[in-house]
Amino acid sequence: MQNPNITANNIAEEITKQIKHYPVEKQYKYRYNNSMCYFEISINDIPSFKDYQSSQNGSAFLINDLIFKSGKQKVSYKLLPSEGTELKDNTELQLTLLSYDQKNKNADDVEYSKFTLPQIEEKIAENYSKFKFSGAGKTYYEGSFDVNVEVPYDLQSPFENAQDLRKIDKKSLEEKLVKEYNKIRNIYQSKDKDKVARLLYDKLKNQMVTEYASPQKVKATWEEAKEILFNSDMEILPIEKYEMRFFGNGKLVALYADGSNPNTRGGNALVCHLKSGYGKGFLELKHLFYIPQGETEFKVY
Repeated sequence: MQNPNITANNIAEEITKQIKHYPVEKQYKYRYNNSMCYFEISINDIPSFKDYQSSQNGSAFLINDLIFKSGKQKVSYKLLPSEGTELKDNTELQLTLLSYDQKNKNADDVEYSKFTLPQIEEKIAENYSKFKFSGAGKTYYEGSFDVNVEVPYDLQSPFENAQDLRKIDKKSLEEKLVKEYNKIRNIYQSKDKDKVARLLYDKLKNQMVTEYASPQKVKATWEEAKEILFNSDMEILPIEKYEMRFFGNGKLVALYADGSNPNTRGGNALVCHLKSGYGKGFLELKHLFYIPQGETEFKVY
């Protein structure tokens, strides 16, 4: 029943209608460098990026899709050891907040702030100290910090006024959520194009609006999704070996893989195994679920 007017044929057009353009179109991103750890990053308590494959890496990821308005944004991180069961003294994670103006492609990136993990100083001699990660020895480490950003748009997320799902009996909520996951799984498995378009509309619309996408980009993004989801030999993995996790200050919930399968570790339990075709491999379907105030059924984000 969600987004009943959306179809596979009109989704790109309907999303394009929502996009506005501005004199300056800032795209924010985090550049990261990690060593001796795997990690997850959340923006405003919503999953943004994870790396469970590389114990030492450096790249960047965009975050506009989780910024709904200007002002303070909360950045959270979770570290897990890439070797053994405990985090090492030399564990490192550095996050640098940058932006670029999509309207001025010749301008350099603007750097705002840089975060590094807390360190403990160990005095070796009068003029020499060693530093080690303060979370060394732990099986995992979590933390957060705030940053301020400025964007030209002001959006209301679909779940802004949703119920706090942490107040619902955990067992009954989980049973209800598993049923919902299996409904969604069946929709993707059956390759019902219109129903898939309705499921993807809210998240895809938000992404395209916050990235100031051109009509061509919206169309290309939807065409790529169709190629992966409808033209591949695809199996949606069974909903099993999961844990229930809350996001968005309790307004969002999802089932996440328990980590026993390295192909799905740290991700949503709704996973496509693409056996052939475009994007061959494992694809995480990053849906989150919420219940609006005064309602009893889940909606999908």
